[in-house]
Amino acid sequence: MLKTIPTNQVIVGMHIHALKGAWVDHPFWKTKFILDDIQDLKKLQASIIKEVVIDTSKGLDVPEVHSAEVVNIDQAESTVQIETVSAKEAVATKIEKNAIEVELLQASKIIKESKRAVASMFKDVRLGKVVDSTAVIPLVEEIAASIKRNEGALISLVRLKTQDDYTYMHSVAVCAMMTALAKELGLGDTEIRQAGLAGLMHDIGKAAIPLEVLNKPGALTEQEFNLVKLHPEKGHAFMLHAQIEDDVSLDVCLHHHEKIDGSGYPKQLKGDQISIFAKMGAVCDVYDAVTSNRPYKDGWEPGVSLQRMAQWKNHFDETVFKAFVKSVGIYPIGSVVLLKSGRLAVVIDQSPKTLLQPIVKVFFSTKSRARIQIEIVDLSKPSAMDEIVGHESAHTWGIDDVHELWTPVDA
Repeated sequence: MLKTIPTNQVIVGMHIHALKGAWVDHPFWKTKFILDDIQDLKKLQASIIKEVVIDTSKGLDVPEVHSAEVVNIDQAESTVQIETVSAKEAVATKIEKNAIEVELLQASKIIKESKRAVASMFKDVRLGKVVDSTAVIPLVEEIAASIKRNEGALISLVRLKTQDDYTYMHSVAVCAMMTALAKELGLGDTEIRQAGLAGLMHDIGKAAIPLEVLNKPGALTEQEFNLVKLHPEKGHAFMLHAQIEDDVSLDVCLHHHEKIDGSGYPKQLKGDQISIFAKMGAVCDVYDAVTSNRPYKDGWEPGVSLQRMAQWKNHFDETVFKAFVKSVGIYPIGSVVLLKSGRLAVVIDQSPKTLLQPIVKVFFSTKSRARIQIEIVDLSKPSAMDEIVGHESAHTWGIDDVHELWTPVDA
């Protein structure tokens, strides 16, 4: 039986079924577990989470005591009588659109917590532990909520990985992009959540690849590359062993490196042999890989990446790729563009009117080859008196701090 109770009524021995509130606000990366440690109880009651859902069929129930008794965290022995309500009666919080600068700050918080959770999950896999995929569903929901509030914020911000945390943050990035892409393709809420979870789990097989190979600063040998190519099958086998039965997650894990022309791996599937979700995973996986800094190369600019990917014939499904471009923007946030005036600008937000005329921050003159006074321009407005000529690489002009122009100070 499920009961919703205040956190100050929780005692050691209860089975926590769910933690009410935002995933990033609680101190655990799992949401379903037996609370068997007094220190974990203290963490929970010191957090801002006000209510939890307990499962009395799997753990202790609320003791029936007099209402005058007050819970003591140190002793964790007494509680007060409470009113319980079914978890099904919880009212969903309405998600409203956030301005980009607001959502970037929230997305930054989600990303930091996501890294912690995914790193823990990979560590458990390396230690041979069985991971419960449902434990990361709250993380998927937080990412999906951020996408709904502002599609560009988290997707653009998660691109700024370090070389050391690439494997973990890549999973978070693909989760976010799969969510946005599923939404763009018109899939239902259930399919959107499945796509997000599949994105988060798609590279779990890399936990079986030696870290010295994954993080190698130079090009891989043929033997090392063949080892890395085993990760889809290793991940699929791990998920089956862990009794993860989500068909979408299993499919994307095994087939996200397949290509439309049959030249992918591990099964060399072609065209319609590849599911819509695996086709989505292929696009999202590659885009994040080529836009991220790696030990052996710097990432491409977002806009340049889309241009190059569009030229790879028979690699991606055309319909899925076009939807992906719409979901991240023809000029994704963080893209450097060249304006007709000869100025360079970085895209800071999408215009609600058209994907071809985003909101940009002008910062450099190619004519004088020098920084100029920063100006924010909405190119969709007639007063802009300027337009995008094309994508541009900041590195070409000796600029390596573009991200500081569009990311918040606290991100």
